[in-house]
Amino acid sequence: MDEIILEGIKVYAFHGCMKEEAMIGSDYIVNLKVKTDLKIPAKSDQLVDTIDYVDLLEIVNEEMAINSKLLEHVADRIVSRVLRTMKMINNVQVKVSKQNPPINGNISAVSVIRNGSR
Repeated sequence: MDEIILEGIKVYAFHGCMKEEAMIGSDYIVNLKVKTDLKIPAKSDQLVDTIDYVDLLEIVNEEMAINSKLLEHVADRIVSRVLRTMKMINNVQVKVSKQNPPINGNISAVSVIRNGSR
């Protein structure tokens, strides 16, 4: 199985259990990996034969724009929507990372990885 990977998608969103997080927002980095068969587009060189990166990016941005308390919930929505709307994709993995989370400690990010398949 072949892969398409979108790395380092930067998003400003409003997720978290604390009221301040929902009001102030935070920086997030999203990585998305999908598995599909790329034999046909590798030969045809036609966008219609493959997964459009723009469509994947749109899904990530739209789902990240919906406020959630948990990163697990956001990641699950992204996985579910990719599988539901893109029939060529067999497996998807998303990593959502909250930059500089408001927790006691010197930590650059906290991340959740969610996988899904048909």
